[in-house]
Amino acid sequence: MQNCTEDDTLQEGILLFQLIVYIPMLSLGMPLTMIAFWVFCCKLKRWTETRVYMINLMVADSFLLFALPFVTYFTKYKHPTDNLCATIEDIYFTNMPMSILIITLIAIDRYIAIKFPLKAKMLRSPLKSASICVFLWIMLIIYSYWHRNFYERKETVCFQKESTQPNYSLLFSLIFGFFIPLGIVIFCSVQVIRCLKKKTATCPCQTKLIQKAIHIISVNLCVFIVCFSPLYISLLLRFVVDFGGACSLLLKVRASIKICACLANSNCCLDAFCYYFAAKEFPEFPSVFPTCISMRFKMNQSQESQPPTDQVIT
Repeated sequence: MQNCTEDDTLQEGILLFQLIVYIPMLSLGMPLTMIAFWVFCCKLKRWTETRVYMINLMVADSFLLFALPFVTYFTKYKHPTDNLCATIEDIYFTNMPMSILIITLIAIDRYIAIKFPLKAKMLRSPLKSASICVFLWIMLIIYSYWHRNFYERKETVCFQKESTQPNYSLLFSLIFGFFIPLGIVIFCSVQVIRCLKKKTATCPCQTKLIQKAIHIISVNLCVFIVCFSPLYISLLLRFVVDFGGACSLLLKVRASIKICACLANSNCCLDAFCYYFAAKEFPEFPSVFPTCISMRFKMNQSQESQPPTDQVIT
């Protein structure tokens, strides 16, 4: 493929857009995340699966927020790929996938709690959630190190893929790092919402709680799709363009990736609002609602176990 030179005017516009997005994001994201840390680590008494996932999500978002000023600086001054660049790249490219995977785990956890309330105690526990998170952190750190050393050694500018050779490792990351989690999140969220809507009439004592849970899940799903989908679709287009060798499209795709990355990174700030709703959710959902279902199930079991004569009398 021919060498594709970037338009300086376009790059200045992208940098200005990044500053417009990142400055308020950092101003809001840092204090909101610190408040969320205080709530989840100090104010809440009981350890639950959601609490474990949320703390890990806050850690991932905090590292991502820490990396953003460096990302902007490296983009503006075309910083070379030195040790500092490698460290920031590892932080950035580890914590965004981690945020996606943790959100996926939260969706799966809610699906199990609502769809299988009687088996949830056996399938779910804070220790199991913590073990899964530790495993994911280790796998992502190893993958990030391997990817940087085997696929990015020829790159000379930090946070910029100059090579036009198709990166099959990128395709693997897109499929297993986003598109499969996206399908899981959509499936689990839709199933949970459908289940909750069906239970509204059968469990009137929890109607208000159910409606709030439906709202929280719907908002989380929308934020997930809106924030991450444009970036990963743009990255998929980058792979297709590299594979097809279209230089004229490459410049546009590069620009779209940088713009969509701003939207994806804004998820760090939006997560803070999810923390707030999750904190309100802790004493009630999903622990209370499955209990309501379990009590109803036990009542039905006890009625079915009674002799037929008793049922006729009642």
